[in-house]
Amino acid sequence: MEVKLYKSRWRAVKLLIGCSGFVAVGCGLLLKGTTPQWGAWACILFFGLGYPVGVYHLLDRRPQIILNEAGIFDRMAHKVFINWNIIEDAYLVQVHGQKFICLVVPPEWEPSRKQGKLAQTLAPIPKHLGFQELNISLCQINVDEVRLLEFILLMSKANPKVRVPLLEDFTKSF
Repeated sequence: MEVKLYKSRWRAVKLLIGCSGFVAVGCGLLLKGTTPQWGAWACILFFGLGYPVGVYHLLDRRPQIILNEAGIFDRMAHKVFINWNIIEDAYLVQVHGQKFICLVVPPEWEPSRKQGKLAQTLAPIPKHLGFQELNISLCQINVDEVRLLEFILLMSKANPKVRVPLLEDFTKSF
């Protein structure tokens, strides 16, 4: 039993529309000639970079987050399943409207432990900003973040034998 969460197509469309507006402004500035050409081109090129990103998010239909009885997988945060048993706590963080679920795990399970000296030196920085080393980005997903957080906390504390029924209940009410 798995719950798969996908990127929101509507958010990709909003990104494309927003970029189009700023590219149009840049083109207008270029045609009007009231501002330096480099400024107009900078606007066009910078916001034009949003087109490939928006198209990628629009066409990428792979699941972003997968929840199953073993753990949670986020393609952006960590490349392997994060076992429910190692999640000690989780909390929600919002930065400029972008929501993240931060997963608190024991120090020996933090990703920086398996990386080089530089990664281990930089690892405390996210914690000083209120994050953890394992953060699940909900920016491109259309999901009730509070409900997902409650489910993650419930699954992390649940007995392995009751995780499948909890997944089934979450899927039915999702």
